[in-house]
Amino acid sequence: MFEGRRIQAQLLKGTLPLLVLATLRDTELHGYEIVKRIREQSSGTFAPSEGSLYPVLHRLETEGALEATWRAGDGGPRRRYYRLTRAGLTALERAEREWSTFAGGVRRVAFEGPSDA
Repeated sequence: MFEGRRIQAQLLKGTLPLLVLATLRDTELHGYEIVKRIREQSSGTFAPSEGSLYPVLHRLETEGALEATWRAGDGGPRRRYYRLTRAGLTALERAEREWSTFAGGVRRVAFEGPSDA
């Protein structure tokens, strides 16, 4: 049986690194801003939780795709700002190519049906 929420959660889990890297392509943001931007740019389709976002951010930082710096918040607590590194840009470009290939394969199987070739 299809369970839409579980499928969407698994798809988000698998694509969250790509979404984070793409969100940070031209700017640096703190965690809440990353979540907000992903939610806005996807028209609410994706709304990652802190519990899913921060492990991805930490892993990408450990892998060298992101750099992070602490800064004073606007009248609040310090915030950790993340930005893409050169290695992160390379990882993003690779992930975009892989996603395009993957999505094309899914589209051909699920929506275009068998070919007559």
